[in-house]
Amino acid sequence: MSTSAQGLCEFIDASPSPFHVCVTVAQRLSAAGFTELSERDEWPADGRFFTVRAGSLVAWRSDEADRTGPFRIVGAHTDSPNLRVKQHPDRFVSGWQVVALQPYGGAWLNSWLDRDLGISGRLSVRVGDTIDHRLVRIDQPILRVPQLAIHLAEDRKSLSLDPQRHVNAVFGVGSGPRSFLAYVAERAGVDAADILGADLMTHDLTPSTLAGVDDELVSAPRLDNQATCYAGLEAFLAAEQGEHLPVLVLFDHEEVGSQSDHGAQSELLHTVLERITLAAGGGREDFLRRLPGSMVASGDMAHATHPNYPERHEPGHLIEVNAGPVLKVQPNLRYATDGRTAAAFALACAQAGVPLQRYEHRADLPCGSTIGPMTSARTGIPTVDVGAAQLAMHSAREVMGAADVAAYCAALRAFLSPG
Repeated sequence: MSTSAQGLCEFIDASPSPFHVCVTVAQRLSAAGFTELSERDEWPADGRFFTVRAGSLVAWRSDEADRTGPFRIVGAHTDSPNLRVKQHPDRFVSGWQVVALQPYGGAWLNSWLDRDLGISGRLSVRVGDTIDHRLVRIDQPILRVPQLAIHLAEDRKSLSLDPQRHVNAVFGVGSGPRSFLAYVAERAGVDAADILGADLMTHDLTPSTLAGVDDELVSAPRLDNQATCYAGLEAFLAAEQGEHLPVLVLFDHEEVGSQSDHGAQSELLHTVLERITLAAGGGREDFLRRLPGSMVASGDMAHATHPNYPERHEPGHLIEVNAGPVLKVQPNLRYATDGRTAAAFALACAQAGVPLQRYEHRADLPCGSTIGPMTSARTGIPTVDVGAAQLAMHSAREVMGAADVAAYCAALRAFLSPG
């Protein structure tokens, strides 16, 4: 059994929402001697630190030896496609108590049908004249989006799902609607009247597990992109201190375009990097001089060649699970990789002793994107897009190679510790 693959399963099961990802990572960092800093406070120069902004987190290690050296950054995203709770969720339809949901990101809707769903996220609660933000997690099968019986379908071969009408979840039965938010509030130990805002989402309750012959696979929800959050964290904690200052950045909202105060299109990373320089006694000129020699590895999951749909893949770029990290290239810059950054990651894989695969998307299919292009454009730092191979991307449950977890960690560690 792969220790790293099992560790990934535990990480994912502890992290049903972006807010929980940050808590899970923060706990690991704190146990390793890192100190959380508020963005409102003055920051010290040397030490091990991290800061959290909602569902995003940035961590770094600095000392006198690397106060002027370039940054080496591993980036990932904390969010995954799912079904999220509407602001007024309560419905009563044909004798059923129903919770109104809507897709977040490019959720593959059919994969969410007939699953036992829990609830997780954040409540913003009034406490006197202040607001407190509290995490909530209900790991009980309180919601289910039921499939239509095949006998009632117009076309028994396929079913088209309307995201407005067909992904609402049954919550119970009875003579009238009950308040879903009041139920969540009770479970969270707060008064429903004190809830001023809520960011609630569903999560699949089936635990992550090793699967396949000889446990060769990882079967789990949210591999895209918690597998990179986990690998990036492991790499960051194990990275050797050298002339480069190692940084881990985990952004929220990648799946919906990253346009938020803490997404990859925000000033979060740029501001943190500048404040690291300022805290060490440097100025704006010192900060700008650090950027050209810096580099970002934008980590996101990659498409393994699907055995049932091989024709949907670029025929010259077979991507296999358990065959090493994936370098992602797209000439129209849906990925940020260029020759310079590709070479740097290829060297990191060689130094880590892991094989490297090279992915290109079919030219006749639209290509997804990552935090890479926007991070590179926002910071001016050269960026490479990388990942680990998986099947069923954006499904409620996905699959990747168990051996790829350790290989991915090793490659990112070598990237953070060049030379």
